[in-house]
Amino acid sequence: MNEKRKLVVVITNGLDNERSSVAWSIANGGINAGLDVSIFLVSNAVDWVRKGSAERAHLNPEDPTMKDMIQNVIDNGCQIGVCPPCAKVRGYSESDFIDGVTIVGSMAIHEPVMEGAAVLTF
Repeated sequence: MNEKRKLVVVITNGLDNERSSVAWSIANGGINAGLDVSIFLVSNAVDWVRKGSAERAHLNPEDPTMKDMIQNVIDNGCQIGVCPPCAKVRGYSESDFIDGVTIVGSMAIHEPVMEGAAVLTF
């Protein structure tokens, strides 16, 4: 059996930037296309997965809600990792994030890249 092709989506923008909704939308499209999707959040993008944050944002009226897009990623077993220094500088720990999100180092990106993953950054 062939292993799924991999896609890593690196999100750098937070709750106030429409590029973030594009990133989550593309990640969901990758899931629908059968890709093994991983998300890595850096800088203020870590705010997307703080408990309660996504409920307040709906950046693109043509997309599903941000909460629904993030939950779909989790429900499909995709990894959502948060940059450790980015969480620490904001005073966040894993308990501040929704279930299914982990604080992970850059190897979360490097491993799938070494396996041939495509990487998209927003």
